[in-house]
Amino acid sequence: MEEIDEIKEVINKINMRNSGSKDYQKMKIEELSANMREVMKFQQDIIQRIEDFEVKGLQHDLTNYAKTICKNTTEREILKIQDVYLKKIETEYLK
Repeated sequence: MEEIDEIKEVINKINMRNSGSKDYQKMKIEELSANMREVMKFQQDIIQRIEDFEVKGLQHDLTNYAKTICKNTTEREILKIQDVYLKKIETEYLK
């Protein structure tokens, strides 16, 4: 049962990140870059934890669900940051 609680904790961590949306429009390019690195690090760490659960053979369906929502959540956030980042670079450096 403890393993299931660990997986649920990871899922809650992912969901909490999703609800903590930031206003990227107000950030500077350097802040956006730092946020991008932080999101990618978060994704790597969570995927590593999920893969550890898979190696242990824990709750295959639950680990697949966790991996899917992690990828969807972080990729959505990365796309938001990239969109703002590229627009800011275009307006500040290319015009």
